[in-house]
Amino acid sequence: MGIYQKMADRIRRSQYAIALTGAGISVESGIPDFRSAGGLWSKYDPLEFAYIESFRANPGKVWKMLVELDEILLRAKPNGAHLSLAELEKRGILRAIVTQNVDSLHQRAGSRVVVEFHGNNRSLRCDVCGWRVAREAVSLAALPPLCSCGGALRPDLVFFGEAIPAAAYNQALAVAEKCDFMVIIGSSASVAPASHLPLLAKRKGAFLLEINPRASELSKHLTDVRIAEPAGVALPAILTAIDNHDHF
Repeated sequence: MGIYQKMADRIRRSQYAIALTGAGISVESGIPDFRSAGGLWSKYDPLEFAYIESFRANPGKVWKMLVELDEILLRAKPNGAHLSLAELEKRGILRAIVTQNVDSLHQRAGSRVVVEFHGNNRSLRCDVCGWRVAREAVSLAALPPLCSCGGALRPDLVFFGEAIPAAAYNQALAVAEKCDFMVIIGSSASVAPASHLPLLAKRKGAFLLEINPRASELSKHLTDVRIAEPAGVALPAILTAIDNHDHF
């Protein structure tokens, strides 16, 4: 029996399966990992552009990077991995996705229960008064875009130096504690507090499947099985294996 069939059988037998996704799942959608050679951090020093203090000190400067990020995210489309996760949820096999990504590709693929650990790019909010507005309702012709109160608008995502939104954090902990199968896709899970989630699941007895072409910190100590393939290959293959089983 091949690895895809084994994982298909295991996820089908699970009572509460969840996914933890990182930048790697969206690389195939045309969003370079920030830390990769073609990623944003190769052009923009995160110390200058990615910290909340940098934004507050010079929002116009940081918005130059945010516009580029905005364009990358607008061009991206869900790939086979996002679509496979949405299909697994539709079938009642996958119960939730916790994502470190801000690209909304899970929702665009049709997933409903998505915990956005680092926020999203669908809305902007005022850094001063907290007013929120849909991203498409705001022109980026003049930077930074401003709220009627005069404060700078910012994407509704988590900058370095900011806390994970409490509701997302609590929901992520709740599903990690409850799951008996966690598939970790394209995430090194080396950055806290996201890195705590596989650990928490494992302590509660969950089976951990890692899908990542590159070995991570998790591969050495924590995951039960690693499939060293891109998510756009591995997840559709697991779905096909489930279909083949169901057709017997």
